[in-house]
Amino acid sequence: MSERLQVTAENWIDAPHNRLGFIRVPELTRTERISRGDGPVLDLPRAERNLDSFRFEFEAETVTFSQMLESTYTDGLLVLHDGIVLFEYYADAMKPADTHLLMSVSKSLNATLCGVLVERGLVKPEAAVVDYVEELRGTAWEGCTVQHLLDMRAGTRWDYEDDEMKICDVSGYRAHSRRDIPKDTTAWICSIDNSHEHGGPFRYVSLESDVLGWVLERAGAGSFSDLFSRQIWSAIGAEFDAHIILDTAGFSVVEGGICTTLRDLGRFGQMCLSGGKISGRQLVPAKWLERLRVRDRELIDAYAHAPEYDAAKPDAFYHDNWWIFNAKRGIYAGIGVNGQVLLIHHPSRSVVVKFSSHPEFEDHRLFGLQEAGMLALCESLGTARDPAAS
Repeated sequence: MSERLQVTAENWIDAPHNRLGFIRVPELTRTERISRGDGPVLDLPRAERNLDSFRFEFEAETVTFSQMLESTYTDGLLVLHDGIVLFEYYADAMKPADTHLLMSVSKSLNATLCGVLVERGLVKPEAAVVDYVEELRGTAWEGCTVQHLLDMRAGTRWDYEDDEMKICDVSGYRAHSRRDIPKDTTAWICSIDNSHEHGGPFRYVSLESDVLGWVLERAGAGSFSDLFSRQIWSAIGAEFDAHIILDTAGFSVVEGGICTTLRDLGRFGQMCLSGGKISGRQLVPAKWLERLRVRDRELIDAYAHAPEYDAAKPDAFYHDNWWIFNAKRGIYAGIGVNGQVLLIHHPSRSVVVKFSSHPEFEDHRLFGLQEAGMLALCESLGTARDPAAS
């Protein structure tokens, strides 16, 4: 099939090639394995429902769940309710054993590892970035804290339209012959300058997540793949190894290069929903994940003038590399371009994972359509135990 579509190292992130490219990443670029270890696989009990006719409202129209799946180029979708598989879907190209590129959902996994290292005393959110990465002394990162990276409030000079595409080439997602860009990720990190002071407004800058990854590797004295495997992936009962893209110099592309299967990302999401605990073992500090459920006025204000601001979500903000829809109710998500989503919905005790291959990096209507469907489905599963509903 890849031969028929002529999927190559140069075109695999572009439509229509991304439909196969996103599930063939290790064949198309440099990756490193994130081992699942040799522990038992976490069983996911099943009580599946047919959701084809589930209806919800979007843009003053009634849409069925099956229409949403088709219209939003869904590669795979998983719904867990109380840890039980309620719905699992794959398009023709993707199979349950296939890993799929998470794009920027990777950032949320990276930040979760940060929480583990914070608990172990290896990282302090208030500490300076240069205290961990000596090479950044005397650069634009002076005065930037780890928390600034987690909340994307560093002062990095960044042209979103240009730089969020450039990072695909600098980080080595695809083969290219460009000579007008930094040679690799660390070169860009070390040479970039600031447009404003650190700790200011929220601005989405993927490179800041790569700096965070560099901090974690230094603090944890290991590669991201090794640290994430030992601390999280080998302990959640993952069924398959994950992978992460490496740039040409071997830098771990934590801002958008992790690949997992649908069910394994669901297991990770279930661990988050359960306060960092899975199979009776506390993997991620509960207090780290509880930070996502605190309404933070400063972060709401920092987010208020960002392009991503939505007046329909006046309390939304970005925190610890998660998009917080409603902190009080505990609704937040990891989101990646081309339609990747990991939704944590505490009111309904649900996790939804969606892998997609939207033709455009950012199609706001398609994102809005799939978000409306996933949120409506979760709300339909009940609001028991939802303190905000009483």
